[in-house]
Amino acid sequence: MLAEYSPSASAAAAAAAAAAAALVPRRRRDLYFCLLLLFASLYCLILYCANFESSLDASLSPQYSEKYRLEKVLKNAAMRDRTVILTTLNEAWAGPNSILDLFLESFRIGDGTRRLLKHLVIIALDKKAYLRCVAVHTYCVALTTEGVDFSAEAYFMTTDYLKMMWRRIDFLRSILEMGYNFVFTDADILWFRNPFPRFFEDADFQIACDHFLGDSRDIQNSPNGGFNFVKSNNRTIQFYKFWYSSQAMYPGYHDQDVLNFIKFDRFITDIGLKMRFLDTMYFGGLCEPSKDLNQVCTMHANCCLGLDSKLNDLRMMVQDWKDFMSLTPRLKRSLNLSWSVPDKCSLEELIQYSSLPNNVQWYGSPVNDVG
Repeated sequence: MLAEYSPSASAAAAAAAAAAAALVPRRRRDLYFCLLLLFASLYCLILYCANFESSLDASLSPQYSEKYRLEKVLKNAAMRDRTVILTTLNEAWAGPNSILDLFLESFRIGDGTRRLLKHLVIIALDKKAYLRCVAVHTYCVALTTEGVDFSAEAYFMTTDYLKMMWRRIDFLRSILEMGYNFVFTDADILWFRNPFPRFFEDADFQIACDHFLGDSRDIQNSPNGGFNFVKSNNRTIQFYKFWYSSQAMYPGYHDQDVLNFIKFDRFITDIGLKMRFLDTMYFGGLCEPSKDLNQVCTMHANCCLGLDSKLNDLRMMVQDWKDFMSLTPRLKRSLNLSWSVPDKCSLEELIQYSSLPNNVQWYGSPVNDVG
């Protein structure tokens, strides 16, 4: 028996089909709307966080805000053991084809040093140095000193030069108090090998030398404040406070001279500071060059007067290293190559300089020009 045809049933079926067909695009529209709402919420959250951080920076006092930003940079740059590499920079050393570029290039062409760049924090002493830093490097911090312009070359032993040196000591003390170990390096020191394997594990404070006497424990060694590795502990914090306060006992002297005075002080023994001096075989300079390119870790353009002379000899060092690295391992070992410097950085000029009445006629640096 055939089923009876019903117009009303057909209409109901058609309506149900139409409703089902309309449901699919409606669900799709709902899904799109939910996704759009989700993305909008995430975008607003990101903006809120960014604005909150900016507002937090703005609401903090200048001193606290500076410390807050510094801590963020140190945390990002630190090694697993909370060690960072620090250098200072001003406008005079920051320009293109100047000290900064040679310093960074040495990390890139050195043996095992490129990876250390991610742990390097550059402390900019003026606005132009900071802007140049952020253009070429990841981790940069602005450090200002009220009433002092560090942008130009500081003449050796002038008032601004001394303020710059002592500001550095006080700043490094604050790094130790934050719980970070540091390698401080002048920017006119080229890094050709990873220096960490050459550091003493048991030392609190170890420092490079202008002249090394053969024994790392001999306090008669001539230290150079341009390169040191310092571990954060109560002993080193007390030592840096003592070093900084000692400027009052030795007015008119810079930090390196004062260190040469206080290294004999009983206070060093009383606090139990373990001090070591680094061999110029590995940590050389123009005062006493490393003799063997197979051993050298760093080379410092110390014992040098004037930015032009310093740049000349630093460029020669870079070229010497490139020539050395182009050799086969066998030739590297057999030729016993050394440096073609000093060239423009003459020790005779230093002798003449030391006899000048005021000792301010020569160009200084943002860190330490003659030492």
